[in-house]
Order: sequence, then C-alpha cells, then structure tokens
Amino acid sequence: MAGATTAQRGTSDRSGRGGKKRPGPPKPPKPPKSSKSSKSPKGSGPRGPGGARARRVSVLASLAAAVLLAGGGTWALYGSSWLRVERVTASGTEVLTPEQVLTAAAVPVGAPLVSVDTDEIASRLRGRLPRIDSVDVVRSWPHGIGLKVTERKPVLLIKKEAEFVEVDATGVRFDTVGRAPAGVPVLELAAEHSPSARRFDEQRLLREAVGIAGSLPAAIAKETLQVKVRSYDSVLLQLTKGRTVVWGSGELGEAKGRALTALLKAAPKADHFDVSVPTAPAVSGS
Repeated sequence: MAGATTAQRGTSDRSGRGGKKRPGPPKPPKPPKSSKSSKSPKGSGPRGPGGARARRVSVLASLAAAVLLAGGGTWALYGSSWLRVERVTASGTEVLTPEQVLTAAAVPVGAPLVSVDTDEIASRLRGRLPRIDSVDVVRSWPHGIGLKVTERKPVLLIKKEAEFVEVDATGVRFDTVGRAPAGVPVLELAAEHSPSARRFDEQRLLREAVGIAGSLPAAIAKETLQVKVRSYDSVLLQLTKGRTVVWGSGELGEAKGRALTALLKAAPKADHFDVSVPTAPAVSGS
C-alpha cells in the first residue's frame, strides 16, 4: 500500500511539476500586413500623373493671374484716365514768371503721366529760356508735373547801345535787358593799346573780369558800379561815392576781397584803395 501511494504521488508530481504546462488563453490574431496590392494605384497619388496635372494647372493659373495683373497695370498707366497729366506748376522763378516757364515747357496736358519725357522738357526749357540755369521736372502722382527752376545770376553787365547783356559767374551771356539790374557792375574794356592785347583777346579779358566780379564780397559787389579792364593784370573797380580800387590781376581774389573789406572799414572817407598786392594794401585820399 505504501508503494502504491508513493507511485501515485510521483505520478501526481510529474503531472503537476514535471509534466507539460497547461495551455493559456488564445492570443488575438495579428492584423495582416499591407500587401503591394493595397497601395494606391499608380497615377492616383500626389506623385503620379494626377499630381503633375494639378501642379500644371496651378502654374498656369498663376501665370494667367500675372498676365492679367500686368495687363491691368499697363492699361492703368497708359490707357485709363486715372494717371494722366491734369496740372503743371512752376516754382523758383525770380525774374521770369511762372507763366513764361509753363509756356516754354509745353508739357502735354492729358498725356499719360508715365509717358512724359522729363529730360526733354528740361532741355526744352533751357533752350527757350537761357536765363534758366537748371530745372528739375518732377512727376507728382497721380495727375501733376512740377517744374523747379533755378535762374542764372548776373555778376557783370556788358553795355550794348542802350541795353545791357547779363553775364553769369561762368561767363555765359544769357539775356539782354533794357535796364541795368541793381548791384551788378558794368564792364568796360579799354585794352586796345595794352602790350598784352595780342596774347589776351577780348574773350579772355571778359573771363578775367567775370572772375573778379564773381569773387567780390557781397557787400562790396553791391557798391561796385564798374569793372574797368585795361590789361590782363590791370583791373580797376569803380565804387559808389567816387571811390576807386586798384585790383590788379584776377589772381588771389579772395585775399584781395578781405583786404579791401578791411580798408573800407578802417578808412571810410578814403577815395583810393590799392589791393593789387593783398599782403601790402594801400589807401589814400580823405
């Protein structure tokens, strides 16, 4: 009996510990892997012919929009009445009048503002009105053109019968007037018998006189009535109140101007001044 009991216990141990494990609960089945046949068919994805067609349509739409915008912009600038010249203004005039400037400019009113040739207008103004030194032609959107004028300033006058020719600081003779402008000296050329007449012709002497007149301090220029040129290095100034100034040549103009200014202050009653050597000026008379 004891042996049987032992055998049964061994059998029981083998079946409980040393035997096979009891099967657990069944695992859920894994989802099947995607096969090649489950992929989107060729041509239906973004990289297929369908996607390429979409891109082409998008590009063509963008190009069409750009063409329409460009065409609309061109029409607005050239074909519409929105951006056309309706008014022209002139500023900066002193001797000239704005009406003279506007007439000479002949800006095409009603033309597309973008088509106005500003360089041509500026050239036309300088050609028709030599008094104009420079002019800025400015578009004032959406309907205006502005003419900003700078006139030439006379520094010397050349008497011609009963009239006066105005000469600017660069030697340009730009206008003839019947009345001498105030504060502008008159040129007198008296160099016919000068030893240097062959070397320095009238045009060269004119340039020297213009240079001297242009270098005078403003206060002295207003009191200068005449610039008398006897030779290249012998120029006299005739001032108001019967005063005369020996200027010499056109060299060292600034230094001579400073010396003359000092002499006029130091000897207000003198009537003769010599600044031909500005480092050693002289004064005489009472």
